[in-house]
Amino acid sequence: MSASANAPPPARSRARADLMRIYAAAVAAVAPRRVIAQAMTGAPVGADGAPPNLPEILAGARGVRLLAVGKAALGMAAEVEHRLGDRMIEGLVIAPAGGVPDADAVPMRSRVMYAAHPLPDESSVAAERAALELAARARPGELLILALSGGASALIAAPAGAVTLADKITISANLMRAGANIRELNTVRKHLSAIKGGRLLAATADGVETLSLILSDVPSSSLAGDSGVLLATIGSGPTAADPSSYTDAIGVLKRRRLWGRAPESIRDHLERGAAGEFSETVKPGDPALTRVTNVIVGDNRTATEAAAAAASALGYRVQPAPELAGEADELGRALARQISAIGADRLCLIAGGEPVVTVKGDGRGGRAQQSALAFAIELAALAGDPGSPAKVIAMFAGTDGIDGPTDAAGAIATNETIARAAEAHLDPHAALGRNDAYQFFKALGDLVVIGPTGTNVADLFVALVNY
Repeated sequence: MSASANAPPPARSRARADLMRIYAAAVAAVAPRRVIAQAMTGAPVGADGAPPNLPEILAGARGVRLLAVGKAALGMAAEVEHRLGDRMIEGLVIAPAGGVPDADAVPMRSRVMYAAHPLPDESSVAAERAALELAARARPGELLILALSGGASALIAAPAGAVTLADKITISANLMRAGANIRELNTVRKHLSAIKGGRLLAATADGVETLSLILSDVPSSSLAGDSGVLLATIGSGPTAADPSSYTDAIGVLKRRRLWGRAPESIRDHLERGAAGEFSETVKPGDPALTRVTNVIVGDNRTATEAAAAAASALGYRVQPAPELAGEADELGRALARQISAIGADRLCLIAGGEPVVTVKGDGRGGRAQQSALAFAIELAALAGDPGSPAKVIAMFAGTDGIDGPTDAAGAIATNETIARAAEAHLDPHAALGRNDAYQFFKALGDLVVIGPTGTNVADLFVALVNY
């Protein structure tokens, strides 16, 4: 990438500043302390409006034990501690290693454990065991609060039965490389785990109530509005009913052409589970479910609505774009085609969701950067069409500040990106094919690098047209 030194610098325009303001407003709306405070004071939260009466649930407990897991665990736990005061008996926080929390998002009374993400390691095994031990210590009349956010599946990941951690890591990595969606990933994970698929709930004693406060990283619309499936998908549903089975997990691996290459310990465990030798995950109708209240305190729609409000305040006419779903390459191209047909001035398109990348190359990047590169390529190809907008600038970024195994949240693409790349002797098509969007945008100075945000509600797309 020696040519990067010759890359024309990105314009530091007002439009770029507006993109960052809109993104910041979206992230602020799903800040962990903010959503927990709203929920615990009884304010309407989440995608479906008014929640159960949480103040009443809290008031009825003799004492509270807290378990916080996920990318937003530190901030969520800090606010729960603040709200509970001396009523909290103990707390355990399991957060991703390497993150640098905001000073305002550090729990003071809870034990904090750091574990690996996106692939588990021995720290994830220790974290899952500690979580199950805390749940088992809860006594009848007490309340267990689970503060759950995206990333939990990797952070608490002790393998079940004779499955080894190395084999579990292998199958998870292979599923992600094969483009498996979050639902498929979790179907397999839940049947290789002692805590997922409602099993945390099953570990608590009769008479222990559980309240799960969930910051969702799974777009609800992608699950056709099925709240049960949504709850089972977030963090692999440690306190939710699981409609999937061992047979379904086998089916995922076969559809993704991984069954024949799966480690022997995993094939053996899933086959024996399907034959009834191992207990299933908690199913709808299980009596344990009467002791849990699951509440979504914030989600991708919370973020996109805040982004729309911020864009409107900046003087843009806001229009929703299709959900970010499916293959990143096709998504980026589809969004570019939609924008190329728009002639309006000062228009802002906003969408949220989570595309996938089927990795075929050996480059660096993530789903947001891959989408942005495909978007830029298609936008350039359509530039000569009648009515094509004169100016387009768009951001694809993860709300957690991390896109794939990189230090970038995502990237910014414009209708000048490909021309600037040509001047710098960069090949966008080759970069897209190698899954090397990170190096491409780094060379142009168009990565969005802000560091971990401490929250996670999937991805955000914001485009400004004829600004």
